[in-house]
Amino acid sequence: MDTTHTAQFSHTDSIDLVVRTAREQFLVSPQEETRLWVKNAEGSFERLCNTRVTVLDAALKTGQVVVMETRNKDGTWPSAPHAMSSTSEEDADFQGQPGICGLTNLGNTCFMNSALQCLSNVPQLTEYFLKNRYLEELNFCNPLGMKGEIAEAYADLVKQAWSGHHRSIVPHVFKTKVGHFASQFLGYQQHDSQELLSFLLDGLHEDLNRVKKKEYVELCDAAGRPDQEVAQEAWQNHKRRNDSVIVDTFHGLFKSTLVCPDCGNVSVTFDPFCYLSVPLPVSHKRVMEVFFVSMDPRRKPEQHRLVVPKKGKISDLCVALAKHTGISPERMMVADVFSHRFYKIYQLEESLSSILDRDDIFIYEVSGRAAIGENSREDVVLPIYLRERTPARDYNNSYYGLMLFGHPLLVSVPRDRLSWDALYHILLYRLSRYVTRPSSDDEDDGDEKDLEDKDAIPKPGQMAGGSSQDPGQEQAGPSSGVASGSRAPVDNSPGPSHWPQRARRKHLFTLQTVNSNGTSDRSTFNEDTHGVSFSSQPYIAIDWEPEMKKRYYDEVEAEGYVKHDCVSYVLKKAPVRLQECIELFTTVETLEKENPWYCPTCKQHQLATKKLDLWMLPETLIIHLKRFSYTKFSREKLDTLVEFPIRDLDFSEFVIKPQNESAPELYKYDLIAVSNHYGGLRDGHYTTFACNKDSGQWHYFDDNSVSPVTENQIESKAAYVLFYQRQDVARRLQPQPGLSEPSASPACGTPPSSESMDVN
Repeated sequence: MDTTHTAQFSHTDSIDLVVRTAREQFLVSPQEETRLWVKNAEGSFERLCNTRVTVLDAALKTGQVVVMETRNKDGTWPSAPHAMSSTSEEDADFQGQPGICGLTNLGNTCFMNSALQCLSNVPQLTEYFLKNRYLEELNFCNPLGMKGEIAEAYADLVKQAWSGHHRSIVPHVFKTKVGHFASQFLGYQQHDSQELLSFLLDGLHEDLNRVKKKEYVELCDAAGRPDQEVAQEAWQNHKRRNDSVIVDTFHGLFKSTLVCPDCGNVSVTFDPFCYLSVPLPVSHKRVMEVFFVSMDPRRKPEQHRLVVPKKGKISDLCVALAKHTGISPERMMVADVFSHRFYKIYQLEESLSSILDRDDIFIYEVSGRAAIGENSREDVVLPIYLRERTPARDYNNSYYGLMLFGHPLLVSVPRDRLSWDALYHILLYRLSRYVTRPSSDDEDDGDEKDLEDKDAIPKPGQMAGGSSQDPGQEQAGPSSGVASGSRAPVDNSPGPSHWPQRARRKHLFTLQTVNSNGTSDRSTFNEDTHGVSFSSQPYIAIDWEPEMKKRYYDEVEAEGYVKHDCVSYVLKKAPVRLQECIELFTTVETLEKENPWYCPTCKQHQLATKKLDLWMLPETLIIHLKRFSYTKFSREKLDTLVEFPIRDLDFSEFVIKPQNESAPELYKYDLIAVSNHYGGLRDGHYTTFACNKDSGQWHYFDDNSVSPVTENQIESKAAYVLFYQRQDVARRLQPQPGLSEPSASPACGTPPSSESMDVN
């Protein structure tokens, strides 16, 4: 029940005195946490956060009502909206293990939940909040901080999660605070758990920074001084501006060495870090799946799985396929097939990086140069599309009611047989696996003189293409007359007058020259009187009448393919050890052009070599595995299995600071939490494995759901951010025997607290 007391204060009294007086008058025990609210003239309430200011600074007036509230046993505040903190009324009497508490997904907030669960299971940080040590250190006037609001919001979350009174909580208030101070996290889009973690650690540090007024500190280079001296100076300078529980728990020290490639000048600095972002060893190989289409019409297309250099060329793809098929790479053409047409025909020297994993790549066998002494007959490679005439449709005379279907073909045609009649029979042969030849009764071959009759021959179409996406010129064998230099065809290629269009009804299909998309016919041509010289790639469409297609075209057989033995091979990525990633992190690298170093000796920017070494490690070491790779051409997630130890991760071989031989535990770490990421770049889900500080039991946190797991379930390809605790810290924090029971009394210990300000 609410009661009211009146008390008198001077303008110079602190708000802390107001708190102590209220506690005495309302008989609030030292273990209970409180916070103050001031009632304004219009009836609204405002938090009195900073208890270290005076009554005058807080603008309190005579007769003003100050309300004190005490925190509930479940970690919530009476003034907080009920729906935002607890799950349901039926959970009111719930009593569980402190820390075993889910977090509701507010809509794509699994990344935030995962980061919070990891941080919540860092023992010394959680104890810091549960024992209210943060109240003395809230920094409300730090211009780099968030007015203490992020620290208070996080404290509320920790107290609720570790009260033992909730199966799960709704982190709505915390999410709102994060969005308020970091606009990139506004809304409900998916983000990166490591990025949220980085923001949160920085925010907590500034909100809890014991340094109230930061002094200017000049960064000093080693200038030949001993590492010990320079490192100690760098750490002291860091602590002069940054001193918080976050620094105590998570900050370590790098040694950074830069060497100028021109003058050899060496620059050594020592820089603090909050986490390690370590690269994963990247394979220089790439697995690509392709379909091989043989010139032999009896053979179905074959699916192949090829291992090629990641930075290779199209020619490397042909060489790899040649090992499987025995077909010479010179007799191959590579194309990207999309929506029944050639999206692109590749040049041999083009980079493989332009091909995405989701692209349908077809590699066609084409004819090569004829044997020497046979007049070096040249072949032309023709892209062939399949179209079906659709009845009762007219697309303004552009489509003629013709729709593309099936897989396109690349067909080699001897230059001396470039006639419609010859092409018809060549294509009939190439389609013979799934196109039935009509019997002699079905087709009248006609007289040869009919072919010579120019009046009976419709105008042949032009061999042309049109758009910038048109396939470029490809090799049709070394002796081909098809130019290989230009990328995009132009609309001036010749249509030889000796390509008569055979339009007799008894033919299974008709042929038509079309543009590169197969969507519009070409009915004009330029004839070169000096001979046939192709300057662009001709495209031919095979047009079917629906009845003829139904009668003679076997769709099931046409779509059939076989899998080469290589497809069944499971190309397992070899797992890597976490120690390998750390080694890679500490290897020498050359700076990129976008990020050069200014050499003070040369007086210009240089692409210096850089080496990072570990000098001093923190109590809790966060290791971020750089699974997401972003390059100029591609974005990918590396799903390599990283093998990381649960216990005894030894850093003694990586730390270059002279070691204390009598304290080996200063370099050994045990795992306490893992943030996991499942899925790809655009979609994915975050979860957490964490070890409870009281029970020592591992649990799996998946938003609302929490379940116990064994240690052998923790290591997986999804591991993204690892939390390790130094062994000497673990022993220091270990509770005395008999003082902690796995599922004992509520929350965690709450020793006396002098004052109590917390945000909602």
